[in-house]
Amino acid sequence: MYIPNSNLMTSQTEAVEFMKRFSFATIVTAKDSKPIATHLPFLVTLRKDEIVLTSHFAKANEHWKYIENTQTLVIFTEPHAYISPKHYEKELNVPTWNYISVHAYGQVKIITEEQKVFEILENTIDNYETSYKQQWNSLPEEYKLRMSKAIVAFEIVVKDLQAKKKLNQNKTENEQRKIIDCFSKSNETNEQLIAEYMKKNWEE
Repeated sequence: MYIPNSNLMTSQTEAVEFMKRFSFATIVTAKDSKPIATHLPFLVTLRKDEIVLTSHFAKANEHWKYIENTQTLVIFTEPHAYISPKHYEKELNVPTWNYISVHAYGQVKIITEEQKVFEILENTIDNYETSYKQQWNSLPEEYKLRMSKAIVAFEIVVKDLQAKKKLNQNKTENEQRKIIDCFSKSNETNEQLIAEYMKKNWEE
């Protein structure tokens, strides 16, 4: 990913927090030099000093057959917003786009052990809807087993993390303030989020 020095996110902690917050990501691999992508929810955890990404495919999705023994990219990106030149002090300006994106590279390990697959499913429930856990626990074991056999669970130990936050760092303080003020009052969720991240970046 192209990252100018001014847009580089240097904090692993900040990158991990972003990945956890916007955890519905895109996994990209290749088959016969042709890119293949699937959109999946990921669990993001730290194991000692390593970032581990965990998720699962529907077994009917053949993408899982091409993910082992190859370089894999997972893209986390969510808030983004068009930036109009009206926010700038000089007329000699053009529109741009503010966004945050994290690219995580690593190799996939498919998980086949039944108990570990169940743990991934239950950890996913805990992460996204704890209140559903009671209902899950009450389901027949044979039904849950059938569901677990219909997926392919996997994990990725991240070996290369590239994180970018393009938040008008190259503009004046007054210009950044104008964008933050405007987007903070916006009805668009993405613009509100960009304002939040711009303000946080500004205060660091």
